[in-house]
Amino acid sequence: MQYSGGSFAGARIILAEDSNVFTSMVRTRLKELFDLDIEICRSFEELQLAYDKSSEPIRLAISNINLPGAENGEALEYLVDLSIPTIVFTGTFQEGMRDALMAKDIVDYILKDNIFAVDLLAESICRFLTNHRHHVLIVDDSATARALLSSRLKRYNFRVDVAENGAKALEILKAHRDIGLMITDYNMPDIDGFELTRRIRASIGSHELRIIGVSSSTNRLLSARFLKAGGNDFILRPFIDEEFYCRVNQNLDTLLQIQSMRQMRASA
Repeated sequence: MQYSGGSFAGARIILAEDSNVFTSMVRTRLKELFDLDIEICRSFEELQLAYDKSSEPIRLAISNINLPGAENGEALEYLVDLSIPTIVFTGTFQEGMRDALMAKDIVDYILKDNIFAVDLLAESICRFLTNHRHHVLIVDDSATARALLSSRLKRYNFRVDVAENGAKALEILKAHRDIGLMITDYNMPDIDGFELTRRIRASIGSHELRIIGVSSSTNRLLSARFLKAGGNDFILRPFIDEEFYCRVNQNLDTLLQIQSMRQMRASA
């Protein structure tokens, strides 16, 4: 992801971390990239005071799992209970810990295990603060599947519309031309994912709309058929959050790159 150089100076960001080295690195990098000033909380008490002292909402929190005064994860529980979007920045990681973190509907987790950790954190922050610019359409005849995908995307700060069938999806796309990504189920009545994609591609190209197909089928040929129909990506259910979010990001990054190149050609 390339940073656009934009400023997020109006966003209130909290960093709950007791390491002077990491707080200094993160503060310097975010100021350098985004002209972003962050509030540092080095203990659970400071985190609570930061929340209580101002009526201005916290747009995003970056938190270690353990803080002085909250050695058993109480700080993260506190942020989650307040419905504050949170990125976990941790030096320890196990599979069981990952499952517990994702169950709390955190935005992301970053490991402090390499020299690029701060840059990865900056990228995650940038995506969260800019995802509201992206309008995503979910198409699925299952209310449960629609709700699950919608909650995942809203967790990452995307604008989301949903459609229960292909006909409704076509109506929404016609009314909202700013939709840049559609995620559609394959197996739907009347208009399945393949036919929906073919109809869309008759008037909307990949430079305007990226399409990701999803299916719980074990038929490995579905992905090939979907891509041949004009889709851009295909994911088999069940998928894990990290893979899903990575595929969404890759498609939106590609869309922005294509649109940027087209604009450069038009102005040349």
